[in-house]
Amino acid sequence: MDVREHNRRAWDAQVIQGNPWTIPVGEEEIRAARGGRCRIFLTPTRAVPDSWLGRLENREVLCLASGGGQQGPLLAAAGARVTVLDNSPLQLEQDRRQAERYSLELRTVEGDMRDLSPFRRDTFDLVVHPVSNAFVPEVRPVWAEAFRVLRPGAGLLAAFGLPIRYIFDDEAYENGELKPVHRLPYSDLKVLDGARIEERRKKGEPLEFSHSLEDQLGGQLGAGFLLADLYEDRDREEEGDLLSGYAPTYIATRALKPAARESTGNQPLTGDRGTRRTERP
Repeated sequence: MDVREHNRRAWDAQVIQGNPWTIPVGEEEIRAARGGRCRIFLTPTRAVPDSWLGRLENREVLCLASGGGQQGPLLAAAGARVTVLDNSPLQLEQDRRQAERYSLELRTVEGDMRDLSPFRRDTFDLVVHPVSNAFVPEVRPVWAEAFRVLRPGAGLLAAFGLPIRYIFDDEAYENGELKPVHRLPYSDLKVLDGARIEERRKKGEPLEFSHSLEDQLGGQLGAGFLLADLYEDRDREEEGDLLSGYAPTYIATRALKPAARESTGNQPLTGDRGTRRTERP
């Protein structure tokens, strides 16, 4: 099963269907970003804190699996030199249209979030990765590649859904019932038979995979990042997501690639490297 090809076509279909993560930002948001008020989202409802973004002017920013005309155009309007990498050609087209419309410095690259070989080591000052890695079967390569292309001292802003959502039966969930049936880690390839996968293809629905917190958070640490901050979020209230009525369902993290003089790798977070609460899909 070529998951990447299936999900490329599915997200092209999501653009046509008007998925909220495919709708570009508008003129008002672009104007605000140009005026120094850049407000981006990694998760559905909570904006990334300003302290996570810092100074954006002339910084090299990679929007990773972040097509759709949302984060990229706003960061470019704030003065960053932005590259958007995404698996979906139509998602990237949303970014190109915004760049042309608002005369923004932004380039697009079609590719796999797990393979950043088009970019050299130590290229970017910031990587922005909204909720999207549920659409690849393995997530640790995403963190390893992000670490490689970031410059020492640079940051990764990432978000992901909590894996608990995947234990519930989809049909019961849509009918307002939390019915646990699946063991984690969840994979559509293991749960769905060929006919149901074909139905997903016809409906333009992507294949999804859960990832453990060990792979999401521990994977960042294992790649060499230092965890600096995080926050939780839920789905939009108007979407009526059942689980979000009980608990947060997303986490956004800010992680740092150590400066060149610091050691890297998995290590305890203590002192000034410890987790602290501060500073977007």
